[in-house]
Amino acid sequence: MSWKPEIDELTKRQAFARELGGKEKVDKQHYYGKQTIRERIAAVADKGSFHEQGMIAGVGEYDDDGNLIKLTPSNFVFGAAEIDGRPVMLSGDDFTVRGGSADASIGAKRSRSEGLALELRLPHVRLVDGMGGGGSVKTIERAGRTYIPELRGWEDIVAHLGVAPSVSLALGSVAGIGAARIATSHYSVIVRDTAQMMIAGPALVEWAGGGQVPKEELGHARIHTSNGAIDDVADSEEQAFAMAKRFLSYLPTNVDALPPRATPTDDPVRRCERLIDIVPRNPKQTYRMRDIVNSVVDDASFFEFGKDWGTSIITGFARFNGHPVALFAEDVNVYGGGWMADSCKKLVRLLDIASTFHLPVVHLEDCPGFLIGKQAEAEATIRAGSTALAALGQLSTPFCCVVIRKAFGVAGAGNTKPGSHSYRAAWPSGDWGSLPVEGGIEVAYKAELAEASDYDAHLATIKERLNRVRSPFRSAEHFEIEEIIDPRDTRTYLCRWADLVTQTITPGPVSFTFRP
Repeated sequence: MSWKPEIDELTKRQAFARELGGKEKVDKQHYYGKQTIRERIAAVADKGSFHEQGMIAGVGEYDDDGNLIKLTPSNFVFGAAEIDGRPVMLSGDDFTVRGGSADASIGAKRSRSEGLALELRLPHVRLVDGMGGGGSVKTIERAGRTYIPELRGWEDIVAHLGVAPSVSLALGSVAGIGAARIATSHYSVIVRDTAQMMIAGPALVEWAGGGQVPKEELGHARIHTSNGAIDDVADSEEQAFAMAKRFLSYLPTNVDALPPRATPTDDPVRRCERLIDIVPRNPKQTYRMRDIVNSVVDDASFFEFGKDWGTSIITGFARFNGHPVALFAEDVNVYGGGWMADSCKKLVRLLDIASTFHLPVVHLEDCPGFLIGKQAEAEATIRAGSTALAALGQLSTPFCCVVIRKAFGVAGAGNTKPGSHSYRAAWPSGDWGSLPVEGGIEVAYKAELAEASDYDAHLATIKERLNRVRSPFRSAEHFEIEEIIDPRDTRTYLCRWADLVTQTITPGPVSFTFRP
């Protein structure tokens, strides 16, 4: 007796599953510039590495004799795969079947993908396109009842944040719990013109009294990458996959491993001649901080993320002599580099990722302090800033700061990790204090200026007198700054630091869980 009839039945069911929602729905997916879930998996996973679970789960139709006529597959596909030779959990919604909503899915598949990613301690890449787990109104009629919302399985998603990297890609119209799955990750990307993310779609917004609002106005990439709900935008699905791969390349498979070192291809003692005059002597003039970043890191290794929100602080990953690090720096072309509330929130995310996945942190500082004024007060900048400084103090990995120019006020104190003997150096352009001299001189010398016969001339005299003692070399005399370095040697300084500290880092979970 052979089991060939059952194998033929299996083959038949697998063929139905590969048809997804049928040719018409697949063609419609392509018409709107989107790939199907199986095309997406093939594009992001190493060739031949995807091992699917639950392929033939779905809704079967049978004739009177019990023979299968058709199988509509579950609209959620998942399994283990490899990306750049490293194991991951890969999952995604099939929009061609009921738009990815729960009434065409099997909830256990989504729960299993999250649970396996957690228990196997694997990175999880989510390809989200649709409701991502939420139901539709038809669910009520089919079930014969309503249901009270519960976050079943959500504990696995949250726990996974402290165990292994998670990346979520918004590849279509995403709403409800699908949007929450995008946000509850270490890194997220949305495709610019073919994807949207929203709490609720246009119909529900209109019913709730919000008026007629197209989905593009609710959830276009320009909205959610500027408010921080999503980290980055891609111009195509292929670019989104490449960004996800690059993000993961800096991180370990899980917290029980160390970040992988790349084979060094850039000379660690390379001098960057252009840095000798990149910072203007006039403190009111600006320069491009990203030029400094790209000059000192390993060639083409800086991977910036979150660039469209919290824009006064630049955040990303980079490598020094092959060692991956988290890096942040102030953008002096945005409020002079002052820490805004959103900038601080973005910084917290970076520092928490660094702590969770054992990345040393580099700060290239030019910070005039917290942003001041009515808007800053209304946005509770001091609370967001205090959270950022607390995250810096809680950082579980080595920290190094190079002060490029300004370091003023409470935010300017982010040149050290509280309670730690961190490496710190400054360029000759360094300028620091509790507040800028120019901003407090007329208050501090009010009585003296009031007695002067020529106010402006006497003010200039005081400024000249103070400028003679504000030199960073005076601070170095008292060991208030550990080193003054030639800007051209910054790369060498940081590469040596990375070589030194990387061998001190030990793997394992941190004492707190990453918060999305």
